[in-house]
Amino acid sequence: MIAMKGYSRRSAAAAAFALLLAAPPLSAQAPAQGNARDRLIEHLTSLARVQAAKRAATVAAIATAEDARLRQVRVRALLDEMIRLERVTGPVAFEVTGRSEEEGYRLENLWYESLPGYRVTANLYVPSEGKGPFPAIITQPGHGIDGRLGGHGFAVNLARAGFMVLAIDIVGEGERIQHYDPEIGASKVGRPTGEHSMAFGQALPTGGHVSRFFIQDAIRGVDLLMARADVDDQRIGAFGCSGGGTITAYLAAIDPRIKATATACYVNDFDHLLAPGGPGPQDAEQSIPFFLERGLDLPDWIEAAAPRPYAVVSTTGDMFPIAGARAAYAEARRFYEILGAGDRITMIEGPGGHGNLAPIAPKIIGFFNRWLKDTSGEPALQSIVTGDPTRLWATPTGQLVTSGGGETLRTVIAREAPQPPEVPQGETAQARLERLRIAIRDIARTQVAPGAPAPAVTEAQAESRDGYALSRIGFDAAPGLRVEGLYARAATRGRRPTMLFLANQPQTALSAPNGLFERWTQAGWNVLALEPRGAGGTEEAKSPLTGDWTLLSLRALLVGRTPIGMRTDDALAALSWLATRAEVDPSRLEIYGVGALAPVALHVGVLDPRVTAVTSDGGILRYRDFVARPLSRDMAEVNLPAVLTRYDLPDLIAALGPKVRLVNPVNSVGEPLRPDDIAAILPGAPRPILRSPRDPILPPPSR
Repeated sequence: MIAMKGYSRRSAAAAAFALLLAAPPLSAQAPAQGNARDRLIEHLTSLARVQAAKRAATVAAIATAEDARLRQVRVRALLDEMIRLERVTGPVAFEVTGRSEEEGYRLENLWYESLPGYRVTANLYVPSEGKGPFPAIITQPGHGIDGRLGGHGFAVNLARAGFMVLAIDIVGEGERIQHYDPEIGASKVGRPTGEHSMAFGQALPTGGHVSRFFIQDAIRGVDLLMARADVDDQRIGAFGCSGGGTITAYLAAIDPRIKATATACYVNDFDHLLAPGGPGPQDAEQSIPFFLERGLDLPDWIEAAAPRPYAVVSTTGDMFPIAGARAAYAEARRFYEILGAGDRITMIEGPGGHGNLAPIAPKIIGFFNRWLKDTSGEPALQSIVTGDPTRLWATPTGQLVTSGGGETLRTVIAREAPQPPEVPQGETAQARLERLRIAIRDIARTQVAPGAPAPAVTEAQAESRDGYALSRIGFDAAPGLRVEGLYARAATRGRRPTMLFLANQPQTALSAPNGLFERWTQAGWNVLALEPRGAGGTEEAKSPLTGDWTLLSLRALLVGRTPIGMRTDDALAALSWLATRAEVDPSRLEIYGVGALAPVALHVGVLDPRVTAVTSDGGILRYRDFVARPLSRDMAEVNLPAVLTRYDLPDLIAALGPKVRLVNPVNSVGEPLRPDDIAAILPGAPRPILRSPRDPILPPPSR
């Protein structure tokens, strides 16, 4: 039966157990402390702590100016490699769409292109007194739906203090909402952090990091300022708060034309951010995959800008721990001192919560006065009433997407996406498998080798059920990281076909009457239902479309792990244990993945030659859909960095050949695919099995 419209990867996992919710709990052995998500977070935190300590020792060993400069070279090279910076240069295409004379400044509304056809909306504040050239400051807003308009008052104060100010919208905010829906007057994705999470997921499989587009927007803004005769091109500064502070820090580290930088409510370190009770990983553009693994931390952004003047601006009641901000500042100050520039770095602290800058705004302006104007003084902050916000619009409708404003970030990402890698001419089936295995290990970051010695598994006393025995098993996937499962052994004698079953939260009700264990064991199968690493729990939802793995996947990527890779490792370890069991027929050792675990099953099937059949149930068929479609659901749990540079899921399916069974394939928003859609994606593949999500998962024939 064909699945109903709206069937998704998440509903596929839920439907697998829709009839089983009344099952009694297994009492043979108490589960490990905390749910699988809690245990994974604890494990990733311990990895982060080790990596941060190793980096701290490296930085502490810097003793001379030459050491410091060599560190800067290394850091910039790593950043360029991980982010894959854009390289578009030359004259900036722009258009001034409105001008007005205001009290103490002239206002220009404008847009400019940071990439061909890709526009940035902005306001330019020009001091009324004098003809220039003026010192200039590029400002970027935090994660606010109003974008640059939220910083209008501060921009006016800077302009009245004698600075030209280019205030730009960060993508996903202000007039640059990428998924704006005029029917609801808002983004269909949600707040800016949700838009950024969506863009992160779309960019991740192409390689590099989504921040490259944020950085390019800022760099081209500096290009625009540099081209103006009324700007002193040797006195350009940068300021931003929160998310804007992030991109300001990136800009200062990468662009030496920034002569003075103030970053507010951003600077911290991962020891404090990721510690128990801390706020956790930051948002998508603020978390670069492999950042900690490659020996970097947030103070490196400051140190890469040394010895240029820098102000770390923090509030004592911020959600980002003030102790982390102080620790990052202390490290960076030592770095500046080694370069003989200790007087060029300062920390400005103020009271209150995140973004409460009004009490310390005079000190921020005073910092720029000192370093961009060679003057002293901390002018009192003037209260500014924005009034009619439409007078600040750079577009006719207040949104680029409804004003014919060129490309969106998604279309830019799609345009830059790598083409499928070329298959070597004359490649044999075995050579293809070996090539894909190497690629999987590189891309998914797997740690467990297929066929490695079985882990030390603890197995509780089995409970006798109707036609099978059920026991709780567990093993340590890493020191302190417990993985659990339920193992159902068929009552029939001899070696039996065995299935490793992977689905989100499968242990709640598998043993219910007429449940999966009962049906499968009566058909002669042994079944190990492995609890997926990271299952259970929840997190702050950046968007209803991005799901509850957004921040957990960022935490994993920071330390060099991927959700797919970690779960693949657990499956490989479980297969090694199953292969040692007397009741397991090694010629019928299969794997079944449901929903988000379906791509895991495909990866395991390619990696491990012991797997004789693979079932992908309710799974996506290709990563390229993440790039090609305007929106996708729940990408974080299954996505992989730079995967399209090496392979895609159709490559794995083709390599598995007759081993693979496809059940209810879906597209990247969870809609069921029709047979002709599947045939277009997988020419020559076996006909898929289509069934209703209410239908039970039935076992293959046991003989």
